[in-house]
Amino acid sequence: MQTSLAAFIKDSAVGQEAEAILRTCVHCGFCTATCPTYQLLGDELDGPRGRIYLIKNLLEGGEAGARTRLHLDRCLSCRSCETTCPSAVDYHRLLDIGREVLEARSPRPLADRTRRHVLRETLARGGVFASALTLARWAKPLLPASVASKIPPRDTSVPAWPARGTSARRMLVLAGCVQPHLTPRTNRAAARVFARLGIELFEAPGAGCCGAVRYHLDAPAAARDDMRRLIDCWWPWVARDEVEAIVVTASGCAAHVKEYGKILAGDPAYAAKAARVAALARDVSEVLADEREALAALLAEARRAMPASVPARVRRIVFHSPCTLQHGQKLGGVVESLLLAAGYELSPVADSHLCCGSSGAYSLLQPALSTRLRADKLAALSVGGPELIATANVGCQNHLAAAATIPVHHWVELLAEVICP
Repeated sequence: MQTSLAAFIKDSAVGQEAEAILRTCVHCGFCTATCPTYQLLGDELDGPRGRIYLIKNLLEGGEAGARTRLHLDRCLSCRSCETTCPSAVDYHRLLDIGREVLEARSPRPLADRTRRHVLRETLARGGVFASALTLARWAKPLLPASVASKIPPRDTSVPAWPARGTSARRMLVLAGCVQPHLTPRTNRAAARVFARLGIELFEAPGAGCCGAVRYHLDAPAAARDDMRRLIDCWWPWVARDEVEAIVVTASGCAAHVKEYGKILAGDPAYAAKAARVAALARDVSEVLADEREALAALLAEARRAMPASVPARVRRIVFHSPCTLQHGQKLGGVVESLLLAAGYELSPVADSHLCCGSSGAYSLLQPALSTRLRADKLAALSVGGPELIATANVGCQNHLAAAATIPVHHWVELLAEVICP
């Protein structure tokens, strides 16, 4: 793709990065076939190729207004197009650049800016979110059904964190911002599984939001501050080589933390630290896949421990692979293989590459599109008659659970159910 960037960005590092990405696109259109919003709306500008042209025009000094914002906002950042693209276009990075430039050249209307500010300051602050969630649960009967459905009941039977053992193997785990309050079982289930493998999983005090919330809600500078704070929280253990990995149980956060090195590459004080943290960051499925032999032994032990009088029962489940797992981290099939090894029967999922419509705050900012995507996803997930939906990201879990007729859980809970008595 030929480019002629405007003077305001042409010679900057970000301009050169954008130009390099633009030049890899051969505008073949393969990406449109796997774009959720293009499939729903049928508009070229609501597919990756059209959005690339909009960003190109923006960076060349063209329109920076409502039309461009409409189509960029509708993008889920699901990265399905990247999985499809034969030219390896780094679309999500180009989209980040385009959105940041658009905001600088043409700020949003005040009402829109205010809404996004409230969202990011509520979601990214664990304490604020916890208080808001408590209030929302109290007021749930008074809220519109579309809002009330997103508020899960308080879980009153969360298992305890395993007691610290004598294992020499230790790994940090990200607590996150909304996950401890929306799905408090997730990290505890992971910690129990890891304990059975002889690995101590622990959260660093004060380690909250990874920065993804603010990064995707028009506050990249504040997001970088979140990243620096998180690096500082983890650094004492990382600097002393006391942890093998930084485990992330929410696939969306894992995809973001793995990009710290790129995002903070221009920060002389944090570039090296960010690169090291990114190298240590691993999705929980990656770590457990590496422990497959030890897991197999635990699963065999669990089968032997089952009383002969209790008939074996295979639970039929279905796995929704979040976009951040299969497209962002390229880990498609890893969780499925672990669940099969644990004895679960998996229902097939048509169009499993398509987004469920959660995508961070997308379900709140684009409710009509999000609801349509969720309905399509739940229909696809229900075909095999599963009794439970498993997934790998807190956002997808909460979004699907709001409309599902069967339970929705993080997949690591199912592994804990088998091997942690």
